[in-house]
Amino acid sequence: MDKNQSTQLLFELSHPGRRTHRLPACDVPLGDASTLLPADTLTSSPPPLPEVGEIDLVRHYVNLSTRNMAIDTNFYPLGSCTMKYNPKRHERLAALSGMASMHPLQSDASTQGVLELLWHMQNFLGEIAGLEAVSLQPAAGAQGELTALLVAAAYFKDRQETQRTRVLIPDSAHGTNPASAALAGFDAVTIKSNSRGLVDLEDLRAKLDERTAVFMITNPNTLGLFDDQIPTIAEMVHRHGALIYLDGANMNAILGITRPGDFGADMMHYNVHKTFTGPHGAGGPGSGPIAVRQMLAPYLPTPLVVKTANGFTLDYDRPKSIGRVHSFYGNVGILVRGYCYIRTLGPEGLRQVSEIAVLNANYILSKIKHAYEVPHGERCMHEFVASARTLRRERRISAMDIGKRLLDYGYHAPTVYFPLVVAEALMIEPTETESKETLDAFADTLLRIREEDATYLQQAPHTLPLSRPDEVKAAKEPILRWKP
Repeated sequence: MDKNQSTQLLFELSHPGRRTHRLPACDVPLGDASTLLPADTLTSSPPPLPEVGEIDLVRHYVNLSTRNMAIDTNFYPLGSCTMKYNPKRHERLAALSGMASMHPLQSDASTQGVLELLWHMQNFLGEIAGLEAVSLQPAAGAQGELTALLVAAAYFKDRQETQRTRVLIPDSAHGTNPASAALAGFDAVTIKSNSRGLVDLEDLRAKLDERTAVFMITNPNTLGLFDDQIPTIAEMVHRHGALIYLDGANMNAILGITRPGDFGADMMHYNVHKTFTGPHGAGGPGSGPIAVRQMLAPYLPTPLVVKTANGFTLDYDRPKSIGRVHSFYGNVGILVRGYCYIRTLGPEGLRQVSEIAVLNANYILSKIKHAYEVPHGERCMHEFVASARTLRRERRISAMDIGKRLLDYGYHAPTVYFPLVVAEALMIEPTETESKETLDAFADTLLRIREEDATYLQQAPHTLPLSRPDEVKAAKEPILRWKP
């Protein structure tokens, strides 16, 4: 049996009578069942599930799992997503029964340990941000963005500044920024980038007026550049009475080095699953806490964890709050991992995380810049954007071809075609957790791919069960469940 046959569909392996487990006979008489359960929930025949032995079932799922790429198996230079190693000690601590087996409806008195942990986590994130108040409730970065913008909307409504209907967003921003603005009821207005890949101050000045509620900025931005104009931007925005929101997806570059609150941000979100090593992939789980200035604290989601004379409790008595944005208190398991990461490293360790992440990105950049165009500079922060546009023009080799070919060498592809301000973009972020040997091998592979035959690259990957599925059709016509 070859590799493909060993992982063929369970339905193709099915043989009548084979079982992995036999359930005891139903001890509820059929007559009683029909009165206990609604008639439309009962079936007259078993569901058409495959009939296989246990060993075939185990092999099927284990073989499928080996086809997954993960940070534990492959280098993941996924720009803008910070796919760093998840320490296994933190996984074990989050899995302790006192954490994992808690019920969300337990009383405060019976959950003092985790409430204390969350209270400290709020304080840690506030200190790292340079902002006074934190909500841990949002479940992901995009929801953190939305939550912060809802807080801003409530703030301006309370101040009767109803004319503030616009959110200004640089053209290099993450795509979730304009989506979050629209969901929060604002009009999204694009601000152009200048020739340096930074905010065009003249365009910002032209569009900044009394209608502006928030200016959203990612700093460092998605080109891997720190916008050194941020003091001027903050002064401009605040002079018009608007707020600055920092998309914190790239905090891995500045931990312990600078704080968003210090360079002008009024609110921000974290991606705990990026910056503080919660598991990241397959759409989650995530956690997107927000930090805000004290003037915005009354509008944060309820509840917040507070410390009282009698211990820790969840505070729901917040009359100006925007209300819940997530059931219970967010994805606590991810917050526990983030807490462990911060406590493990401490202030100096967190700073070293960013210093090494920046060093690693610049190291790869220096090794490939003679072969791949890097549109915005000789230096970067934690990530950089190379471009295959010259290869596309001269040899018909695209960023997608390079990304697909990397799979053959055992590397996950970097982010391609983003940010949109760079044609044929390859967005590369090595993080701080990779060794010099891994970085050397990856850079050498990029150089090797550049010299390979164009037709061969256009047909990559060559070593995987699927080469190039129709991704547009898969998105538009997804088959999410098997039908007999």
